[in-house]
Amino acid sequence: MPDLAKIHDIVKVYEKTPTPLIYILKDVQKEFGALNEPILSEVARITRMPLSEIYGVATFYSLFTTKPKGKHVVRCCNNAPCHVNNSKEVLQKIKEYLQVDMGETTADGLFTLEFTSCLGLCAVAPVMMVDNEVYGNLTPEKALAILKDYKLKGSSNA
Repeated sequence: MPDLAKIHDIVKVYEKTPTPLIYILKDVQKEFGALNEPILSEVARITRMPLSEIYGVATFYSLFTTKPKGKHVVRCCNNAPCHVNNSKEVLQKIKEYLQVDMGETTADGLFTLEFTSCLGLCAVAPVMMVDNEVYGNLTPEKALAILKDYKLKGSSNA
């Protein structure tokens, strides 16, 4: 069970901030990795906000998650420009390499695979994002080389 007392410290930082919930949830998620029910209940208790409101915010915004994600989050664009530039084949190879489907995390906890809406880089489609790094002009081979590099770094704790 996580140390929920840390939530109180996070909430205190934002007590004078107008509409602090997004900031609180961002920091709580950074501390605990996900916004599960016990954590959201504690945020509700400390902030004296309805749990339903907190849950609504936590599940509305894509930057929040209610279940733990891998060390690296791989987001593949699924909008039309990427689609017409062969993103389906790239995605298939990524899924085969990681041995997961969309929304799943690899057994070693290193990668979570997700769809994302347009990243605004249609000129270099297909595009994927790993954590905060964006990669364009992808081919299946290029995408796998990128992921293999992350995997190598992850296994060496670099």
